[in-house]
Amino acid sequence: MGSPLLPRESGQFIAERSRDVFVEEEGVRKVAEMLYSLRHSDVLTASGWKKANPLAPEPTSDQALNWVFVVDTMNFSFWPEKETQQCEVTYKGTTYTGYMTLCAAITRAMEEGIPITDPKYFSQMSVEQLAHVLRSDNETPMPMLQERHQVLTEGGRVLLEHGGSFRSFISQAGNDARKMVELVVEKIPSYRDEATYEGKRISFYKRAQILVADFWGVMEARGEGAIIDMDWLTMFADYRVPQALVYLGALQYSDALMQALNNGELLSSGDRKEVEIRGCSIWSVELIKEHLCKLVQERDGQTCNINSAIIDFYLWPYAKQHHKEMAHIPIHHTRCVYY
Repeated sequence: MGSPLLPRESGQFIAERSRDVFVEEEGVRKVAEMLYSLRHSDVLTASGWKKANPLAPEPTSDQALNWVFVVDTMNFSFWPEKETQQCEVTYKGTTYTGYMTLCAAITRAMEEGIPITDPKYFSQMSVEQLAHVLRSDNETPMPMLQERHQVLTEGGRVLLEHGGSFRSFISQAGNDARKMVELVVEKIPSYRDEATYEGKRISFYKRAQILVADFWGVMEARGEGAIIDMDWLTMFADYRVPQALVYLGALQYSDALMQALNNGELLSSGDRKEVEIRGCSIWSVELIKEHLCKLVQERDGQTCNINSAIIDFYLWPYAKQHHKEMAHIPIHHTRCVYY
């Protein structure tokens, strides 16, 4: 079937054929206006990443960059079976849920002297050792322990074959965002986030793209983090940002899809509806970015340097902060290692 369409092209291909998810032009413009009003704010810069990721270590060593790799390799499927039963991790007096439980658990392990960011260790750690690292404060464990163990040990072995650190591995791609994503997807099977839609192979590469964007963010786009072609990245198609896009009016779900999600229907990875949610999310953010850059050019006479990754870095915490107002919009539930 040849190579799959790249994420951006996949998003467009899906949005043009989608039956249950629709990109709304008016909502796209509204979100672009909202972001335009924030254009001088730190939240729309690489340094905004640090504020949103307070548990990330300072990028002064290979271990700190390995932290980004460990976290993103296991960055998937944090939603609880029941809202009232969330996995929780408390670190330095703050209790975290969702994705932040993973960040807190890895940082906690480092403080406890567990070499969790050393590929020699995490490439061969046992399931029991990982269960200890990811332990919850309560009876609800982090979901998918076996899968997290499988992808982490696999990722560690790949790093050992390429110089023994994330820095040495990723440097082969020469600071080019597209080449970095392609390298990660080629070498590490768990990052191959692909599907088939209307007979066409498509890709989302959520974790591969977020790994590159997190590297850029932790380095504050300086030094090795001064990555070229960041504009090639799309948003990171997960289950939280689509909810925000529906809430903000940039996406619309059909009544049938809304009903299925409200009924708690589990969508399998690669299901048509699941692919449409993710693909239309990518395309709507591409259109938001396009419209935002038009506004910056027309009103300010300047070139826009806000990319889709930055828009995602804004929308994801926005969704977390407004989760009560968004409670009437269901997130879609898919258990997989891709997001």
